[in-house]
Amino acid sequence: MTAPADPDNGGVTLSTSRFGRAIRISGLPVRALARTARIEFARLTGGDRAALQRQARSATAADTRRVLGELKGGALKVGQMLSTVDALLPQDPDGSWQVALAALQQDNPALAFDEVEPVLRRDLGSHWRSLFRDFDETTAAAASIGQVHRATWADGTEVAVKIQYPGVAEAMAADVRSLSTALRVTSVVARGVAMPPLIAELRTRLGEELDYRREGRHQAAFAREYRDDCEFVVPPVRLATPRVLVSDWLSGEPFAAVARTGNRHQRDRAGELYQRFFLTSPTRVGLLHTDPHPGNFRLLEDSRLGVLDFGSVLVTPGGLPDTFGGLIGAMLAGDPAAVEARLRSDGFVASGVSIEIEKLVDYLGPFTEPARHEVFHYSRQWLREQFNRVNDPRNPDFSVALRLNMPAEQLFTHRVWLGLVGVLSGLDATVVVRPELEAHLPGFAAAVAAGRPD
Repeated sequence: MTAPADPDNGGVTLSTSRFGRAIRISGLPVRALARTARIEFARLTGGDRAALQRQARSATAADTRRVLGELKGGALKVGQMLSTVDALLPQDPDGSWQVALAALQQDNPALAFDEVEPVLRRDLGSHWRSLFRDFDETTAAAASIGQVHRATWADGTEVAVKIQYPGVAEAMAADVRSLSTALRVTSVVARGVAMPPLIAELRTRLGEELDYRREGRHQAAFAREYRDDCEFVVPPVRLATPRVLVSDWLSGEPFAAVARTGNRHQRDRAGELYQRFFLTSPTRVGLLHTDPHPGNFRLLEDSRLGVLDFGSVLVTPGGLPDTFGGLIGAMLAGDPAAVEARLRSDGFVASGVSIEIEKLVDYLGPFTEPARHEVFHYSRQWLREQFNRVNDPRNPDFSVALRLNMPAEQLFTHRVWLGLVGVLSGLDATVVVRPELEAHLPGFAAAVAAGRPD
């Protein structure tokens, strides 16, 4: 939760009604269908179909951005997940969807301060203001679970005060139920995903984000490890309660701004550090930050990477398992037998299911492309081409991919990888890839070496 809130400080009210939230979510496709019907009617009556289509796309994108932003909770969280890989969505000439999804990272309406102030009183006591020299009631940032206010701690340190929305726990529970149906539609994108365990994993992870004490412990662990680091900055935690988190204020350029206005050096530097953070932190800290959307990252004036929002974190004692690195390495080495063994041992191919592994390796090959290069240029166009290829039913190997199954326990680690690729593509960054994977991705170098001929 790192981006600026609407200038008018929002004033929205968080609805916790399961029925009301479900109605608002289901209203999105209904209104989109109505716009499509109007386009067809206009075509029959001689209207400008192309112009109406542009208007409809813009209206649907703005409608989606507004509804998810106001609902917050799980609805906004899913929207932010989509914003990480917006290049995978249908493209339109005016960029309506990309603009709308980018706004979910940084321009969400906040609750009025008098709605969140009771949370401060309950968690910090009736004299909570005595903890601060001053406190800005205008929201500095707003996102899915809470909003941030800028303040000055008693010792004079500038701090960020993260306050959980009242009633957001109920809202999250309602959204998981409503979105379970919507997520089934995404099986067109996430082929072979078993929905019940996916929803259970999503519910668990979103539930963990509601405990700011847990988040505070994780952030403090990262902050200790990266204290005085030459590449990464994590703000230390001052105070953590179930629904309030106070940490040092971190300035810097949000990734969305770096992607939009940064020069080549800045975009490449941001991409280099972003990739290295996700590859190295599981070993350094024993934790994996699993919320890769660009609103959580800053490029600082001294060219270090600032990292925020540790609500979604996986414990990785000893670092990442070699599951993913081993699979990518085996595919890169061109060893079908090793790939099949990896897929079966890690639960991607169910027992008793036969699969033409050579076709699958060929089908998924484009996703190993960056690892084939010492240096690789990520771009939206490249990412879009990969997505179109692997989701094209005309691809003769398409049916092979449908036989894969995504284990629920792997959901968030693979979400991080997809998010990483999506953000690097959004940055249009050129980064060192293969040497970084060999040095920091467990299982990768060994799998590549095992597949080389003697």
